[in-house]
Amino acid sequence: MTGAAPGGPCGGLLDYKTAKFALTRNRRVGLLHRLLQLGVLGYLLGWVLLVRKGYQDTDPAPRAAVVTKLKGAAVAEVGGAGRRLWDAADYARPPQGENVLFLVTNFIATAKQAQGTCPESPSVLDAVCTEDADCPVGNPVVRGNGIKTGKCVTFNTTHSTCEIYGWCPVENNTLPRKPLLAEAENFTLFIKNTIHFTKFNFSKCNTLQTNDPTYFKSCTYDPFFNPSCPVFRVRDMVEAAGETFGDLALLGGSIGVRIEWDCDLDHPAAQCQPQYSFSLQDRRYNFRTASYYWDSQRRLCRNLLKLYGIRFDISVHGQAGKFSIIPAAVSFGTGIAFFGAATVVCDLVLLYLDAKADFYWKEKFEEAKPPKGKTEAAA
Repeated sequence: MTGAAPGGPCGGLLDYKTAKFALTRNRRVGLLHRLLQLGVLGYLLGWVLLVRKGYQDTDPAPRAAVVTKLKGAAVAEVGGAGRRLWDAADYARPPQGENVLFLVTNFIATAKQAQGTCPESPSVLDAVCTEDADCPVGNPVVRGNGIKTGKCVTFNTTHSTCEIYGWCPVENNTLPRKPLLAEAENFTLFIKNTIHFTKFNFSKCNTLQTNDPTYFKSCTYDPFFNPSCPVFRVRDMVEAAGETFGDLALLGGSIGVRIEWDCDLDHPAAQCQPQYSFSLQDRRYNFRTASYYWDSQRRLCRNLLKLYGIRFDISVHGQAGKFSIIPAAVSFGTGIAFFGAATVVCDLVLLYLDAKADFYWKEKFEEAKPPKGKTEAAA
């Protein structure tokens, strides 16, 4: 058949293609090629090797343990109970601190409460009344302090409220104008953090290894002059979070403490040190607690405290890296592939976008056939 390809319609399947190199004097494409090669080289050396450390195997999920201790003392009036000394057993909740710790900075005290009947507070909207019908017996006071008895009684010269059965007198809600435990700004928080990278069987603690038993009793953390002392002053932590202690201590709040480990195990272990950062997570934090006792008349009584303070949420993050032949080979292989991609990009520009693309196309692709006479002799 005229025009049929040698070897039949499937002859092209048996053809073999080999690369042909053509040197072109095209400065624009040559410049583009070198720029792409420099870009790949910069990516490989700068980003992959120096920044990302692509030659290392990494462990991004370490195991961490945190132990905290608060130290300090302050004196404050506790309602009708008189002056009271507050130490670590009183202002630190829970006493065995771990990742979350609460420091009391202010409080409202309601002393000598006993179960009985008394007028509800006029600050509770559901308790305001003008007659007994406004106080259905047995109904709890919405957002109040007890159960309605069915009576509307006089609270003071200007307000009448429902009588309730509950802890009487009702809770005091007068907030001090200044934090009662203002001395807490000079309290210290000791944070001991141990981290373990299981993949490399490597452990490190943030405390300085020292034989001096008084070191942690006298040092205070400073990011420049004393970074190995994990004893933090409360005021410094609050200010590092962008707040002032007086404002945050009045109504309470929450501060996040982030401990970041970035360990290069190709270097000495002493260079693996944590970095600390502090951030304000929330404003206004409080809760209630009570201490119970029996009075002289054998009645169960309690002293109620509404505690305001600073909650410290400690989180530990980190990763460790160490040289490994497999990620190193992958990184270098990726770089070599990118060098090949630079050549492909330049070929596309030369063969499709250049003004002399037709000429370069003919020079690059050529069909090689043996001489006709030799073909017939071979047959």
